[in-house]
Amino acid sequence: MFDKILIANRGEIACRVAATARRMGLRTVAVYSDADAQAKHVAACDEAVHIGASPARESYLDGARIIEAARASGAQAVHPGYGFLSENEAFAEACAQAGLVFIGPPASAIRAMGLKAAAKQRMEQAGVPLVPGYHGVDQDAQRLRDEAVRVGFPVLIKASAGGGGRGMRMVERADDFEAALASCQREAKSAFGDEAVLIERYVQRPRHIEVQVFGDSRGHCVYLFERDCSVQRRHQKVLEEAPAPGLGEDMRRRMGEAAVAAARAVGYVGAGTVEFIVEQPPEGGMRFFFMEMNTRLQVEHPVTEAITGLDLVEWQIRVARGEPLPLRQDQLRMQGHAIEARICAENPDKNFLPSSGRLQVYRTPPCVQFQVAGASVRVDAGVREGDEISPFYDSMIAKLIVHGDTREQALARLDEALSQMHIVGPHNNVQFLRRVVRSPSFSQADLDTALIQREKATLFKQEPVGMAQPT
Repeated sequence: MFDKILIANRGEIACRVAATARRMGLRTVAVYSDADAQAKHVAACDEAVHIGASPARESYLDGARIIEAARASGAQAVHPGYGFLSENEAFAEACAQAGLVFIGPPASAIRAMGLKAAAKQRMEQAGVPLVPGYHGVDQDAQRLRDEAVRVGFPVLIKASAGGGGRGMRMVERADDFEAALASCQREAKSAFGDEAVLIERYVQRPRHIEVQVFGDSRGHCVYLFERDCSVQRRHQKVLEEAPAPGLGEDMRRRMGEAAVAAARAVGYVGAGTVEFIVEQPPEGGMRFFFMEMNTRLQVEHPVTEAITGLDLVEWQIRVARGEPLPLRQDQLRMQGHAIEARICAENPDKNFLPSSGRLQVYRTPPCVQFQVAGASVRVDAGVREGDEISPFYDSMIAKLIVHGDTREQALARLDEALSQMHIVGPHNNVQFLRRVVRSPSFSQADLDTALIQREKATLFKQEPVGMAQPT
């Protein structure tokens, strides 16, 4: 049991965790760097501890300082949020060794899912569908080429320890394989300290659909339905929605059961997300394959909260206290449709170049903040008008989440809410998001990960979109 939590993060997710902790009667401790001394998340917590200089490696990635801050403040538990140390097995172990409850999965589960090749071997043993490919330990260049030929071109070369689109190459012809492999291995070595790769068949018209899972320390595990995260730029998510459009009940059940099998295979406890790549072949139908597991709370968790009415951070805290899951699988229900838009300080017309500077004006539509259910518009943000968007961290300004009885109603509400977002200062992607939402592909749910590329003629370097009609 614990009554004081240190939140080892910043920005909107730190504010999000603090909001639920406050509602549950728990005290909270913020940590902050030099750049974040006046940040919103510092004000959102009961107390705050300075942990270092502005660069993340000297503050939010310094696990020893964070554990020292937890001890000094009297916190008994640590919530890692997402990013930074949230999927760092060494940090999870260090928390346990320091007598702190890590509000996340056990280090063994983080380790098991951290290396893609080893994770895929586990999934194969658990009967979870895999993309045809090679994820063995033999990394000889000729062996890798032979496996690519066996799988059949085009193939994807992926860094085994990779993520976020780094260390990934698509190869269409055997003649191009050697150069692509060398390039991928260099990037993997630089980004992750590990040049091992795996080979996968390139999936046709892929959709990115992920399943929210939750496990407890008593062996129970459930899935809280799925999210479609296919709209991406540079392998980074732009819009997420739940439920996934066009996914039948049988497919939803099979994906959910596969996700639970994946979680059980590594003894998972807490909130996790199993990501699947879904193939849409020309002849019709859909096939899903395991991609990876994110051993943390996802950025896009609010869309799941919107359709289920459940507070996933509260579930995390309860499970970390040793409580059983609040609901069984047969008690879980979803209602309506939710969409999340990530509002970022970036310039879409310059290849999404991150932007920084002061938020001279920051106005949102009428909305709730960090409220799980019961509202049609929610904005989760870790900034206020007048705050600085720092070049040291992620460029996200806010998350705009809408809910409607149908996808069509949610789309209309999203367009209207985006039209009421008023930001002056750093470049931002609000107008770009409105154009994506209004694009034929998105509005008609013709989704795959190439949507932005396919619609690029109407998405970039366009005149601003006018005000939306009220819903």
